[in-house]
Amino acid sequence: MTPRMAPEADTGEIHVTHTGPFTVYPAIDVRGGAVVRLLRGDYDQETRYTDNPVAVAENYARSGAAWLHLVDLDAARAGGYTLGETLTTIVETTGLRVQTGGGVRSLDDVQQLLDAGAERVVVGSLAVREPETVAGWLDRVGPDRITVALDTRIGEDGRWVLPTSGWTSVGEQDLTTTLHHYQGSGLRHVLCTDIGRDGTLSGPNFHLYTMLTRSNPALEVQASGGARSVDDVRAAKKHGCSGIILGKALLEGRLTVGDAVQEEQV
Repeated sequence: MTPRMAPEADTGEIHVTHTGPFTVYPAIDVRGGAVVRLLRGDYDQETRYTDNPVAVAENYARSGAAWLHLVDLDAARAGGYTLGETLTTIVETTGLRVQTGGGVRSLDDVQQLLDAGAERVVVGSLAVREPETVAGWLDRVGPDRITVALDTRIGEDGRWVLPTSGWTSVGEQDLTTTLHHYQGSGLRHVLCTDIGRDGTLSGPNFHLYTMLTRSNPALEVQASGGARSVDDVRAAKKHGCSGIILGKALLEGRLTVGDAVQEEQV
């Protein structure tokens, strides 16, 4: 769906309003079998919550979630997705539609996750390093089966750079150039995380998402990083996003899935 421009009554500023379906994605990040959150992607700044990711998923489903964002943090850094059994169990026991990734390096990896029950496979590092390869996957499996994760932070030169390998390696790639490589590929779903806000509960970077949705109106952009409240969910819609990832705020009880999903239909 193409976003439309709409004025915000209290400030007169122009925002992008997404007119298609909006989706709340509760997130479960798994490391060493436990549900964790990292601060700004730093593996040395980890908070552990529980050793039972399936139970967390079941709770989210009971609370009204339709989707789940499942991340294999071990694989994101080292490669080799390890959550296949967890993924299948979650899909079979909860009915959630699952978007998942971490360490996806080949078309066979994509197909294995789809066969295990994933609705969409998240491709991050390879999507940045080899956009032509991932564009070919979009053609093979369809644009609704792949989400490209473009996780970004501001570089010293002011560009939005794209670290890879679980955010541990920084190359020369930037957000604008990488998206340009996908023009004409059929890319539809993009998950964009502001790494500087991830795990901080400081609120999403809506300047970033307004820029993305205005310059790429055909994309379904998922906001990620810093979400803390229903107001942030509401604002993500106003700024043109098609969805929002909710992680730490849910795990720490600052926001409930029930309250967040109510905004999907507003």
